[in-house]
Amino acid sequence: MTWDTSTTPATAVKSAMNPVYRKRLWIHRVGISLSFLAMAIGIFFLLWILGTLLVKGFGAVNAGMFTLTTPPPGDEGGGLLNAIVGSLMMVGFATLLSTPIGVLAGIYLAEYGEESWLAQVTRFVTDIMLSAPSIVIGLFVYALYVANVKHFSGWAGSFAIALIAVPVVVRTTDNMLNLVPTSLREAAFALGAPRWKVATYVRLRAVRAGVMTGLLLALARISGETAPLLFTALNNQFFSANMNAPMANLPVVIYQFAMSPYDNWRSLAWGGALLVTFSVLGLNILSRTLFNQKIHS
Repeated sequence: MTWDTSTTPATAVKSAMNPVYRKRLWIHRVGISLSFLAMAIGIFFLLWILGTLLVKGFGAVNAGMFTLTTPPPGDEGGGLLNAIVGSLMMVGFATLLSTPIGVLAGIYLAEYGEESWLAQVTRFVTDIMLSAPSIVIGLFVYALYVANVKHFSGWAGSFAIALIAVPVVVRTTDNMLNLVPTSLREAAFALGAPRWKVATYVRLRAVRAGVMTGLLLALARISGETAPLLFTALNNQFFSANMNAPMANLPVVIYQFAMSPYDNWRSLAWGGALLVTFSVLGLNILSRTLFNQKIHS
């Protein structure tokens, strides 16, 4: 039986007195302190923003905000009914448009485009679109669609935010499918399943919670986009369910009302901002809950 002198108290004392060890320990402590300070500063400003939003936003939340349309300049009362309905319609159509495109593209990249040049180009373009400013996408849809039909519309707004959601869904689906063990695919192939069934019934089903997480994150991102809608859907003071005409939406209404000189409009802007914030927060919490359930199962 040998005696390990590397763990004796004397060795520990010598290690502690080592100048190299002490320098590394000092650098480690400084790094941890700076990291904690940066985290504390970020959390402080986040809580400050949320606190201000809660204080000013709850004062504007009432039944009229959900049942009345936006008021004209100088009038009291009013609500955000037309903006809420317009946002729901445009975001809903954008989700219906981006979901099948994003999921199918992600399946192709993961299953069929492992070494294809087209898949590499698609991943590169997807990464560019993920980092592209939303205002650029809004200008693109404006030049491609709005300038040709000569009017703003809810359809144009839906197309713009759908272009923002598609790369999020594609990248999430691709990454989730690549997490499926190779043995699971090989077992399905060994049973005689064709490749399209392995991709959809085996591989996609195994990570359906992760794919759903990507869909919810894409939905949360496009829910608060303002710049693309300024160039596409614009706004509408009145209630309208016509997607082929200018349509009210919460982000643009918040932007316009927050910069107005009317106290009533600014109050409604705070209420709309609170509504959008809680909607996005709820979607993020839901997506993380679904993802955690998949891991623990």
